[in-house]
Amino acid sequence: MKILYVTTVGVAMSFYEKLTQQIIDKGHSLDIATNQKVSDVQQFYHKAGCKVHQIDCSRSPLNMGNIRAIKQLSAIVEKGGYDIVHCHTPIAAACTRIACRKARKKGVKVIYTAHGFHFYKGAPKKNWMIFYPIEKICSYYTDILITINKEDYELAQKKLKARKTLLVPGVGVDLERFYKPSVHTCDKKAEFGIPDGAYVIFSAGELNENKDHETVIRAIARIPNVYYVIAGRGELKEYLEKTAEACGVKDRVILAGYRSDIDELYKMSDIYALPSIREGLNVSVMESMACGLPCVLGRIRGNVDLIDDGKGGAFFTPQNVDECKNAILSVLNGDMDAMGKYNSEKVKQFSLDKVNEIMLGLYGV
Repeated sequence: MKILYVTTVGVAMSFYEKLTQQIIDKGHSLDIATNQKVSDVQQFYHKAGCKVHQIDCSRSPLNMGNIRAIKQLSAIVEKGGYDIVHCHTPIAAACTRIACRKARKKGVKVIYTAHGFHFYKGAPKKNWMIFYPIEKICSYYTDILITINKEDYELAQKKLKARKTLLVPGVGVDLERFYKPSVHTCDKKAEFGIPDGAYVIFSAGELNENKDHETVIRAIARIPNVYYVIAGRGELKEYLEKTAEACGVKDRVILAGYRSDIDELYKMSDIYALPSIREGLNVSVMESMACGLPCVLGRIRGNVDLIDDGKGGAFFTPQNVDECKNAILSVLNGDMDAMGKYNSEKVKQFSLDKVNEIMLGLYGV
């Protein structure tokens, strides 16, 4: 069996390392096509013997590189003799499915994992005008459409035309990794200048508009003795620093940048926050659940699949500072230990082993 993964951003393949190794261990092969330079793709895939093909697709549907990517992918699939082409990310997936129209007639199976449609309940009209027609047309050239949350699954069944539509619990979370770390909380807090006895809210994600860390910053300005640690980089770093200063919480907001100790930061924290406007099925929420944290989340698709309101945390309307503040307070004033234990049990449904077992079954390997 020969499998090709296609994605706009090669680093996204980090979610599939264990699955890739399982495929190779069973005597099959897996290659990657991405718009990143070969040297930028994680070393794991090179060491595993995977070929990495450079394609010119872009995240923007209007970029002319996408036309070249269609031709490149068509040649890669024809020359590579692949049995399965599994695509990810909207534009790379659209290019792939157009490129594979002839290959499908020769028996190549095309699988597309939608990690969160850009059109959804409450999405901007332009998202529906641009991305919905693309997905609608390309669904006719899709053998298996994988969705990762209930809202997208129901929408795909109703509006799209893939041969088969499945609901798979995301990309999975490696539970063992997050069960293991043992951290001395006081020492870890001291690294960031957080006093012992203070509450810590933690978020992991890019500093961008969609992640909306600003809402939590403004919320904790109304709650004493709460620190907010964000692991991630992005274009809004300076803006968030100025916002924290304007809100009088400059010393209580810590922009930690890229971190290699995420598992320890979960263990240091009291609450995990995901204030995003849009998500598919967020991996960091699953990781925080595995670490036994209660969660404060925007009430959006994906999040409502993971967290049970009142049992594993609390929800708020995205970008609503008052509701965010009340959600944080409801968790702080509730039984946080019980919420954390509830989440650590529920997240077993989303384990990496379970997801990989499903994927191997779909591939027939």
